[in-house]
Amino acid sequence: MALPIVSVRKKKKTQKPSLLLTLLAAGLLICVGSVSYWFLTQKQISLRGLPVGANIIPEDALFSLSLTTDAQQWQKLQELGTEETQAVINQNLVQLRDRFLTNNGYNFQKDIAPWVGDEVTLAILSAPTTSPPLKPVDDEGNRPSADQSMLMVLPINNLEAAKNILASPKTLKQGEWTERTYQGITIKQSDNQSGETLSAILLDERLLVITDHPQATEQVIDTYLGEASLATVGGFRANFSKISSYRPFAQLYVNVPMAAKIAAAAPNRPLPAQVLAQLQNNQGLAASMTLEPAGIRLKGVSWLNPQSQRVLMVENKAGKMQDRVPAETLMMLSGGNLKRFWEDYVLTSQQNPLSPISPEQLRGGVKSLTELDLDQDFLSWMQGEFSVSVIPNSVSNDATQDFRAGLLFMVQAKDAANGQSLRDSAEASLKKLDEVMKSQYQFQIQSSTVAGQPVVNWITPFDTLTASRGWLDDDIAFLVLGAPITDKILPKPDSTLANSLLFQKTVPRELNPINGQFFVDMEMVVKNFTLNTLFPEQQIFLDATSSIGVKSAVSDNRSRRYEVFIVLKQGDSSAVLPSSLEESGRRP
Repeated sequence: MALPIVSVRKKKKTQKPSLLLTLLAAGLLICVGSVSYWFLTQKQISLRGLPVGANIIPEDALFSLSLTTDAQQWQKLQELGTEETQAVINQNLVQLRDRFLTNNGYNFQKDIAPWVGDEVTLAILSAPTTSPPLKPVDDEGNRPSADQSMLMVLPINNLEAAKNILASPKTLKQGEWTERTYQGITIKQSDNQSGETLSAILLDERLLVITDHPQATEQVIDTYLGEASLATVGGFRANFSKISSYRPFAQLYVNVPMAAKIAAAAPNRPLPAQVLAQLQNNQGLAASMTLEPAGIRLKGVSWLNPQSQRVLMVENKAGKMQDRVPAETLMMLSGGNLKRFWEDYVLTSQQNPLSPISPEQLRGGVKSLTELDLDQDFLSWMQGEFSVSVIPNSVSNDATQDFRAGLLFMVQAKDAANGQSLRDSAEASLKKLDEVMKSQYQFQIQSSTVAGQPVVNWITPFDTLTASRGWLDDDIAFLVLGAPITDKILPKPDSTLANSLLFQKTVPRELNPINGQFFVDMEMVVKNFTLNTLFPEQQIFLDATSSIGVKSAVSDNRSRRYEVFIVLKQGDSSAVLPSSLEESGRRP
């Protein structure tokens, strides 16, 4: 705006710009400045409540894991579990550290800790178009996957220190560092003759990104400049806000559709096309992990693709079965509606080779063994809360010495739509089952009473009590298999699982109402039973776990919430992370 000219010789009355014009001009400048600032910073600053780097990691990333850099929290982790579990965790941390830092001459405490922010994020990207040969990361022959690339996002708290390390990289054992430019951004790249190529870029002087593949670096830059990121994935922001925690130790995200595609491409157990199509309805799984004096707390959420036709029924009517089983119960799994649970399972598991039990096989097995229809004769009236529990046997005699515990199944016979009891339909189906056990398997069907309540017992030809069935609270059918523990639920026990100290300490209280929960006294289960091995070093982690509690709820028609608490035994606080990780407060 030109200033008004005032003559020295002739004093003329100058016209001042109107107040309205001044205000309009100021408002326009403020609006333009605000929009420009928003546009420049939205791509560059980590969004509040989301993992660092969520707005520069490509949307098709398979997996992301954010970890705190707080030394005190890592010390807390070292105090949880046993020495064996700490050793396993430390070994994995060392492998990761060696791959990105030690093998390239860097020490976390000396070179990274002085400038890095509160958390770092690791992400696995989908397969690049071309893959260079990969170098082994240890002497055992363990190699990073040739199909996916990895990146690390490090926020910058001290810009000068970060620039120094980027400007003067360590000398490589083999090869040398080179520079190239992509989309106007300088990339520092290792020309490593042994195969693996590391690249580093500085974005907006706020984030340092390291990748193990040149194309992954270019993907990050494209995302930074406007391509779709994790933060733009449907439901990502909204669902992460549901599990936000104060100073979490870790935050996890799994891209379910991308994981399904990789599973479908596996040569050993490919997923059928119809299963892959069903999994495409699911969008993501996320979790936030915090450390507490007694163990590890997880807040989780899973959500459907916003464009999918499938929706969830918001029905949270579970949470009472723990009031009907004794305090010494070793394990209990409960849900809100068995019929609906089965329908959801069939929808996602039919013809899926990765499902633990095939729906077709289960239906066929029930038909073959009982001549009854699973859906019509049983599940049709099982629309209320249900549970499966393991209760220890306290009786020791010749008839029961083979059973250490009894398996208790309970289900409420009711119509979920109107709440009416379906006990008559249930009793008719159970009497059919009695006849099958009698005619086909020569079981004796005997009526008796326990605590004044009628009970039907199935007894084998060898006079061994095998099963008992009856009713609780008028409309809750129960079936006991194995040890005769009916007297532990009839009459209702004075000391229930719900008011036991271990249950209250383990099962989360934050999520209510719920549609399912799980509790296991892991210490007693491991002591008394042999469990199948599902993953390497399983026993080490089982031995370190005291108990596990889980609650789940349907949050809305497209997402589910989970609360998990793992009570861990207290380890030796003198355990430290190997090599440079133990320095300066054992910061990782």
